[in-house]
Amino acid sequence: MNRYEQEYTILNIIQRNEDECLAGNDYNGKYFVARITTVPVLFILSALGAFAPLVAMYTQKFKVPSYVFFAIKFFGSGVIIATGFIHLMAEANASLTNTCLGAPFTEYPFTEAIALMALYLIFFFDAVAHKKLVEKAANMSRLENPLQPSDKISISRCSSGSLSVLSATKNTDKEKHSGNENEENKAHIKSFEKVYQKILNCIVLECGIVLHSIFVGLSLTISGDEFVTLYIAIGFHQFFEGLGLGTRFATTQWPPGKKYVPWLMSLAYSLTTPLAAGIGLIVRGSYPAGSRTALIVTGTFDAACAGILIYNSVAELMAYDLIYSGDFENSSMNQLLLAYFFLALGALAMAIIGKWA
Repeated sequence: MNRYEQEYTILNIIQRNEDECLAGNDYNGKYFVARITTVPVLFILSALGAFAPLVAMYTQKFKVPSYVFFAIKFFGSGVIIATGFIHLMAEANASLTNTCLGAPFTEYPFTEAIALMALYLIFFFDAVAHKKLVEKAANMSRLENPLQPSDKISISRCSSGSLSVLSATKNTDKEKHSGNENEENKAHIKSFEKVYQKILNCIVLECGIVLHSIFVGLSLTISGDEFVTLYIAIGFHQFFEGLGLGTRFATTQWPPGKKYVPWLMSLAYSLTTPLAAGIGLIVRGSYPAGSRTALIVTGTFDAACAGILIYNSVAELMAYDLIYSGDFENSSMNQLLLAYFFLALGALAMAIIGKWA
């Protein structure tokens, strides 16, 4: 084989590899009417899950017992935990380990690396935000409850025994008052920190889930023979995930001027997947889901979102809620075990759905 034949063979191999990555998508033209229905159906399911807890919490017509919110809250937390591990990591790995990508993707675990980088980044953001919140709470507490300057009376300058006793009594009262104010300040700082930590948690969850939802809707409407199974699975996926988010929003104490924020966040979640599904319908014949660029972009976003959700799930939804929040300090062991049961049940439900979506 001469030099020209070798070059021609190499070019053919490269061309075949490129063709594998530019194979388009699996859309086969079947179930077109059903594909159109994905837009309204996914919106309804997403909105039902995300808005139902808010409506139940903020309206007088629906008096939902506290134990129902308790169950839904921890079930939804389990759903979000499984989303990070089962759905996002698996999908990212499928994209970034595709053999057509070649080196370096086939030689290094980029899925885990990107998830790790995202986890460290969100941890850094959380640590800085936590420190800022503590400082802000301390400043607000000092402004609201300034300590009065001491007005001690010098015993050495008092010739009367009664004045000496009065002075000592005043000093003792001041110390007690100062101690009480310090305890109140600490409690105020802790309460402020807890509220804004939950708000920050909601924002992080929203960002991770909404970014992932874009690819969920897009992949559904351009899918092939597995469309029906995927449609049903993603429907459950959207409802359960929305329920987890909506319950978090509803059980978070939002500041007086920010009561509209959880409603907007629920709306954003409800619209993302249907809009992405609609875009998928428009570009169904031209979007190259199997292209090199699409695989890398989808895999990178999924892996990053997985890192965000895994950190948030372990640090906030599990460790903080069940251990550090103090919500179970005065509760029985059965209450803690019940929360853990619903947490595991939600993760199990989403893990099963992961077989199809």
